[in-house]
Amino acid sequence: MMTKKLRASLLGLLCTVSLAASSLQAGSPQLPSAFPAATHPVAGDEWPYVGGDEAGTWFSALADINDSNAAQLGLAWAYDMGTERGQEATPLVVDGVMYTSGVWGIVYALKADTGEVLWTFHPGIDPSAARNACCDTVNRGVAVRDGVVFVASEDGRLHALDAKTGAEKWTADTIIGRGTSKYTYASTGAVLLTSDAVVIGNSGADLGDGSTRGYISAWDIKTGKFKWRFFTVPPPPGQPFEHPELEMAAKSWGPNHDGRYENGGTVWDGLSYDAETDQIVFGTANASPYVRAKSAAERHDDLFNASIVAVNARTGRMTWYYQETPGDAWDYDAVQKFVFANLPVGGETRRVVMQASKNGFYYTLDLKTGKLLAADPFTYVNWASGVDLATGRPKFTEIADYSTKPKNVYPSWAGAHTWNPMSFSPKTGLVYIPTIDMPNVMVNLPLNKGRLDHLEGFFNTNGIIPDDTYDEPTLTRLFGPIPTKAELQKERGKTSLVREVLKAWDPVARKVVWEHVTSDVNRGYDGGVLSTAGNIVVQGRGDGTLRVYNATTGAELASIQTGSHIMAAPMTYKIGGVQYIAVQVGYGGIGISYPLPPVDIAYKNRNANRILVFKLGGGPVPQPEPRVDPLVYPEPPASKASPQLIAHGEAKFTEFCSRCHMFGPGITPDLSRLPKYVHGLFNQIVLKGALAGNGMAPMGDMVSKYDVEAIHAYLINVQRKGWEAQRKTVAAN
Repeated sequence: MMTKKLRASLLGLLCTVSLAASSLQAGSPQLPSAFPAATHPVAGDEWPYVGGDEAGTWFSALADINDSNAAQLGLAWAYDMGTERGQEATPLVVDGVMYTSGVWGIVYALKADTGEVLWTFHPGIDPSAARNACCDTVNRGVAVRDGVVFVASEDGRLHALDAKTGAEKWTADTIIGRGTSKYTYASTGAVLLTSDAVVIGNSGADLGDGSTRGYISAWDIKTGKFKWRFFTVPPPPGQPFEHPELEMAAKSWGPNHDGRYENGGTVWDGLSYDAETDQIVFGTANASPYVRAKSAAERHDDLFNASIVAVNARTGRMTWYYQETPGDAWDYDAVQKFVFANLPVGGETRRVVMQASKNGFYYTLDLKTGKLLAADPFTYVNWASGVDLATGRPKFTEIADYSTKPKNVYPSWAGAHTWNPMSFSPKTGLVYIPTIDMPNVMVNLPLNKGRLDHLEGFFNTNGIIPDDTYDEPTLTRLFGPIPTKAELQKERGKTSLVREVLKAWDPVARKVVWEHVTSDVNRGYDGGVLSTAGNIVVQGRGDGTLRVYNATTGAELASIQTGSHIMAAPMTYKIGGVQYIAVQVGYGGIGISYPLPPVDIAYKNRNANRILVFKLGGGPVPQPEPRVDPLVYPEPPASKASPQLIAHGEAKFTEFCSRCHMFGPGITPDLSRLPKYVHGLFNQIVLKGALAGNGMAPMGDMVSKYDVEAIHAYLINVQRKGWEAQRKTVAAN
């Protein structure tokens, strides 16, 4: 049976690069005095930034909850957000009020000590805009300053709200080309505040026909007036350059740059601001579409894709850049959140920016100049054997080239680390990274001669995840010949092909100090990380538990069953002498594309989006009611569809529909169990948007009437098989 998980399912060099600075060979510091003073003050009683402080450390100096009493944690209060999608934001606490965002960019203001609702803000989005988001209608957080709350809604609009009332003070449309055929943008990242501006990027580089062009834009913090825009990639050939950096970038795209495409490079997360240098540091996503070069001679860098870029916060002009993955054809976005820190390098203290990148390497760069100081694999990597520190370029292996046959590439398109925040503790000197240890079988679809030569979200490629749904016959039918699961397993021996691991990484000694496997066999979509001066690390998991570890040793101190999937990073604050730990819960994000595995708590319980707040001596967490899914297959309509039409429908369903729909329990409707009225409206729903108000946008610009007829025939065939098997089971009993 075809499922959405099948789609991405369908869909090692652990080489350490030596640093020129010999002092970075020292052992892991374990005491606060081992590190220079932080450039930015760490979070105190409040949590005024999404990452706790401007440095993005997700660290708090609070220590009332610590490694000696964490087992006493219990629930202080809970708030039901009223939705059932993915939750990726970390709340802020300012002046005793908790501010946070949920799906679509809805904003909530609550009393931080009791959870009492003060106000909510709904941005009034057309639900059909969900089509432009690759990975659910998530939002990663708000910003607060001088009595104003800022948020970017899913449709790319900036909103400035009165912090006391939630009333809108101003709004700005950050999307260029809105309403045109090129409009495939969405905004899911947290907004960034500089000294005088609100800055935001957007997403969309994986979608459509390559018509998305990345940029960040800045808006006056008081008035919402446009200030400047920095494009991350050049315009199509023949069009003028909007700013000087693009002329240099254009030379890196090669002589045969296809003018039909807008080149990608969106900035969907990972925006940071350094007040001392007045720089904005951000990462960029993949090219759009990917380019599968057969040799190094044919590969072009494609600037500024898959890069870290720094620009002057007042002018938007570039101060430096570093490209992590030149000629990215593996979806190795460089947008993971950054941490600023002071580290000992070569006998002196250097202000650095650090990132655990999607491509599996941990990068340390000089924050002022962009000079590369270190690049080391923090997980299993086989697409490159290392990074040349002199040139900054990766040393590609033959596994990176999948142009002529499928290759099992580590890490996968999901990345070794993605949006889930890591945390840096200046107390232990360690960085705590939520790591995805997982490959994908990269396939050049036109060459591999399956039924598909295009896949929405992957262009002319696919990255097939070898989890427990890896169904070789079905995958081969759709995507052409691929390796067997046994062949893939040989590379890792007894280590599971798919797992997630919480790793404590020493950025000075450049090594893993301790680790915990948090999910095994299947992705857990486990959460981001908080660390504190109480010598604890806090992380949630897909199994519903909130875990607390000793930050120095990794020993588990507490495990609280919340009954809800946790993807977001926790935070902590103190009011009235009481320290609290808070986290938003709810399954979704990229997981919206997959059927839920039975080990996921969202398979068992309703996916209630909540804010859960804990304190010492608190009570048990109320569990959501059990999940209720249709247990029966309704009798499908009669169909005389030919095998050829059904096969075409399977291919088109995989190509376009499986980005959001799957068979089995999930977040979006299970299309193998359609009720009678949906069958009757099927064409109107898909082609005309009859259910656009529910988030199902019309797809008539992507699929033909014949395609829709074939997709419907395929779904009826799947439903009939389930219904007939169900009848036999009932008859036998």
